Amino acid sequence: MSAYIAEEFDDAEADILRRYFTNLDLPVFALVNLPEVVKGALFARYSRSAKSLRRLFLDEFVGDLDIEGDVTIDATVGLERAEELYTRIFFEYGDDSVAQLGGVHLACEQASNLLTKVLEWGRLMSYLEQSTRYIAYDGRLGGRYRYYRPPSVLKSELGTRYVAEMDRMFSSYSALIPGLVEFFRTQTPKNEADSDFIYRQAVKAKALDSIRGMLPAASISNLGIYGTGQAYEALLLRMRAHPLPEARTYSDMMLTELRKVIPSFLRRVDLEDRGIATSNYLESNHNALAEMASSIFGDTEADPAPSVRLLDFDPEGEAKVVAAALYPHTLLPEDQVMRRVHAMTVEERVAILRAYCGDRTNRRQRPGRALERPFYRFDVLADYGAFRDLQRHRMMTIDWQTLRPDHGYEQPEAVELAGVAGEFQDAMERSAELFDTLVDPFPTEAPYAVALAYKLRFVIDMNARQAMHMLELRSSPQGHPAYRVVSQDMHRLIGEEAGHHAIAEMMKFVDYSEEQPLERLDAERRAEAKRSGTTA
Repeated sequence: MSAYIAEEFDDAEADILRRYFTNLDLPVFALVNLPEVVKGALFARYSRSAKSLRRLFLDEFVGDLDIEGDVTIDATVGLERAEELYTRIFFEYGDDSVAQLGGVHLACEQASNLLTKVLEWGRLMSYLEQSTRYIAYDGRLGGRYRYYRPPSVLKSELGTRYVAEMDRMFSSYSALIPGLVEFFRTQTPKNEADSDFIYRQAVKAKALDSIRGMLPAASISNLGIYGTGQAYEALLLRMRAHPLPEARTYSDMMLTELRKVIPSFLRRVDLEDRGIATSNYLESNHNALAEMASSIFGDTEADPAPSVRLLDFDPEGEAKVVAAALYPHTLLPEDQVMRRVHAMTVEERVAILRAYCGDRTNRRQRPGRALERPFYRFDVLADYGAFRDLQRHRMMTIDWQTLRPDHGYEQPEAVELAGVAGEFQDAMERSAELFDTLVDPFPTEAPYAVALAYKLRFVIDMNARQAMHMLELRSSPQGHPAYRVVSQDMHRLIGEEAGHHAIAEMMKFVDYSEEQPLERLDAERRAEAKRSGTTA
């Protein structure tokens, strides 16, 4: 490293700085013990100042510093100054990028499985959602099964029936867990080398995976979110325009809590000519399109179609990847590079693609952005449980239709083998009947009744690099069989129907192996090995 000229601070300055910066003498350091709004304001001011960040902090923010009490934490430093700066930048300069500089970890608990999909729409946010694989939904919260109770339905004459049918679905699900656990124990006896813990975990995961489809979309989940102020603003504006009342209720609660941490970032959300105008715009567009679609298509029935269809792709995709891979290594315009690629033989192109891909030893090793040139658009019909997992790949484009029981449901093979198909099918019938009862008086709330096993139609549009990531991950043996099949079909269509054989070949970790007796067992073994410090 070239010589770094360390900044000089006197003893009093150094004493202050040590509380908020991880070092005082290196060019790389982190900010600690500061509110998000202060960090963001510092960076915003940083972009318009010749001073170093530490000097800027001392000169322009330390005046608000309270150094009394616990010197390791100060959650008030510079708040007033930061607020003033953001107000000026937001409203005088219109610099939205400032709101990218501070983020918040936010918990959204007891959110329905309909709401979690609304919350997870944004690309530039991170999410962790409670798993139906590791957590049994047989427990109660406050003496009640864990499902969302829409106030409008509960206040109506259908409220009693809604609660009764939901309770029955959860009771059926709960009753099947012990028997399925025992069934899978019998099917796959414990290996002597495995601990009781990992064996129990794998068996339980298999049992819960097999019957997760019995749970209704009303099932509540806990969701952790991390995002910037800008990302939260966009999310809240969408939620306020959403037809689902639960989404609008949560948006208000989220705004209240976020304003305790990053108030300046969210000042525009409920301004009449800013956030409210944008939410009204989104709501108006949604309603207009819903009305037009209804008038155009009415009750038109869907044509027969495979579960996964490749709707659109670029026939020139592989040639474009070759050109994009070579481009950074030349001084030529891309169209000139492309002309040379067109003159190549198939063998030459394949050789370049193989060199670009290299010798991948695991799925986390992926080539660069040249693979973002080709695209694939798929129409998918899969159960809602599989959709929930695939939708979380937020860098692709995904859009989905209303959850209804119209397309039928997927029944896992294990349910039949374990002899509980009758109970599973009864739950599906109750789910469909409740939906039919609710759909006319409560069209927005009726999807709460739909079990996760019912199929949903959605489209996925992604480039080849995103496809490599998603298909290799979601086809792995430890994945749920429902989305494994979707991933395998997508990969096959990329190679066979699109004719992108070399790109499909790059995705060498797409797994076509047969379903494992206990999908999670190998993963649990690896996790235990890591915990014990050994190798698996």
